[in-house]
Amino acid sequence: MTDKNSTAPAIAVEGLWQVFGEHADKALRAAREAATDPEDFQAIAEDLKGRGLIPAVRAADFEVKNGELFVIMGLSGSGKSTLIRCISRLIEPTAGAVRIDGEDILQANEKRLIELRRHKLGMVFQHFGLFPHMTVADNVGFPLKMQGAGKAERRKRAFEVLELVGLQGREDAYPRNLSGGQRQRVGIARSLAVNPDIWFLDEPFSALDPLIRRQLQDEFLNIQATLKKSIVFITHDIQEALKLADRIAIMRDGEVVQIGTPEDIVLRPVDDYVREFTRDVAKGHHACVESVMLDQVPENMPDDPKLRVGMTLSTALEKCMDLYDPVPVWDADGKMVGAVNPAELAAALHVDDSAGPDCV
Repeated sequence: MTDKNSTAPAIAVEGLWQVFGEHADKALRAAREAATDPEDFQAIAEDLKGRGLIPAVRAADFEVKNGELFVIMGLSGSGKSTLIRCISRLIEPTAGAVRIDGEDILQANEKRLIELRRHKLGMVFQHFGLFPHMTVADNVGFPLKMQGAGKAERRKRAFEVLELVGLQGREDAYPRNLSGGQRQRVGIARSLAVNPDIWFLDEPFSALDPLIRRQLQDEFLNIQATLKKSIVFITHDIQEALKLADRIAIMRDGEVVQIGTPEDIVLRPVDDYVREFTRDVAKGHHACVESVMLDQVPENMPDDPKLRVGMTLSTALEKCMDLYDPVPVWDADGKMVGAVNPAELAAALHVDDSAGPDCV
C-alpha cells in the first residue's frame, strides 16, 4: 500500500505522448529529430499532423501527490480522457513514462499490469458498466471475486462500501431497479471494493441531472475526506473542478497549459484560453482573504469583523457588511420604500457549498 506520509508522488507523468496512426512511435522520433527545438512541442505536433497522424497528448508532465485530488479538465477534444487512459494504460502511450510510486508501469508486463489493476488502481467511468444479471452486492464484490476472495468476504466488503456511498439496504436490488445516480454510486463502490491506493475517474457524474450531480459531488468529497485516496478526476465542468480539486490541470489541443490550485486558476490564468473557462466564475468563492491582504497594517482601524487568512472573499465580505446598519431603498419616483441590511446583500451573493467558509 502507498505510504500516505511519503513525500514521493503517487503518480509521476513524464514526457507522455499519445499519437494515433500507423507507425506512430517511428514518426514521433522522426519529428523530434527534425525539430529545431526539441522543446517546441507545437512544431513537433504540426510535423506529426503533416504525416497524417493525430497527436492527442503532447509531452504531458505532472505529478499527483499522495492523497491529492488532481482534476484534469478541458474542452471536448482537448485530450483529457485520452490522457487518463494513457496513465491507467487502458491505451498504450507512444512515448514517455508513468510512474506509480516510482515504478514505470509502461514497462510492466501483462501479469504485473493485471496485479496493479486488481490491487492498487480503481477506475470509474461515465458509463456505469454494471452487470444487469447481478445484484448490487455481487456487482460491487466482482473485483474481489477476480482476486479469488470467497463469497462471504465479498459480501461483507460490498456491504461496507455500499454503506460508504449511501446505498445500504439496496444490496440485493438489481441495476434495473436503481436510478442513474444510484447506479453511479454502485460503480464508485465497486471501484473501492479492493481498497485501491489510486483512483481514476473519467467524467463520472456528467451524465447525471444537475441536482443529482451536486449531491454526488458532495458525497464524493465526504468519501475522499475519509479515505484520502490519490485521485485523477476528469471533467469538462469548471464549477465541478473548482469544487472538488486540490489542484487542476487545464488541457488544450493535447497539451497541459496550466497546473494550479483553484485559486491560481481563477485569479492567475496563464492565457485567454484559461481565462475564458473562469469568466463566469464567482471569484469570491474560490479566492481567500490572503490573496488581497495588505502587507502593511494601517493604524486606527475601528472595525474588526474577525477575518481569518483562509476565509473566502465572499464570506469575508459578508462578515464585514454585518458591521453596518440598514440603509434605505428608494423607488423610481424617489420615495423611500424600505431598507436593506448590507449583510443581507453580501449573504445573497454567498454560495454555501461543501467547501465551507475556508479556502481549500
